[in-house]
Amino acid sequence: MDQNYLINGPDNSPITILFAHGAGAAYDSSFMEYFSIELAKLDWRIVRFEFPYMNKRRLTGRQSPPDRFEILARCWSDHVDFFSQNSSVVVAGKSMGGRIASMLVDDWLVTRQVCGCICLGYPFHPLGHPEKLRIDHLIELRTPTLLIQGERDPMGRRDLVEPLPLSQNIQMQWAHDGDHSLKPRKASGRTEEDNRLDAIEAVDRYLKALVGS
Repeated sequence: MDQNYLINGPDNSPITILFAHGAGAAYDSSFMEYFSIELAKLDWRIVRFEFPYMNKRRLTGRQSPPDRFEILARCWSDHVDFFSQNSSVVVAGKSMGGRIASMLVDDWLVTRQVCGCICLGYPFHPLGHPEKLRIDHLIELRTPTLLIQGERDPMGRRDLVEPLPLSQNIQMQWAHDGDHSLKPRKASGRTEEDNRLDAIEAVDRYLKALVGS
């Protein structure tokens, strides 16, 4: 497995968080950096990796579209297989990265490779097409999952998401007036830092509940 990982946090953390990027920004984007560094300060271990198409972009300098689902799924599975040998694993992802993880995680729960899932800005539907919902697997999801969503996320606004019949194993955390990256408008009285800190606290509580601390 040819992969350059970005790792934050202590090796003796009770959980390793495998953290995947979204469709457009790489694993060293400011969003990914922020969450990795802040969670590491709370003694959680975070491992970031890149999907093949993003690594190709980095090498060639050319825009490449995301890989097809089978390639993204195989990439996720390879990293889960590797890290679950020596650690309890929680899979996490921004947007597309979280969506792919959530589609696979129940299989890993059965094999005891993964104990949880975190989605930051879940793409409930393609941009501009709220009628094309991506929730079939979320209705019956068995894995304890934390889903952090901006209230005005253009791929899943609060008023659209709240009535959906999502699994009881999904815990929703709403970022006040947040967009797809949890950023609020100035008029809301909130800052991006406010929403990010709330998200970090929610992740910390969720992880502590998983490990029973």
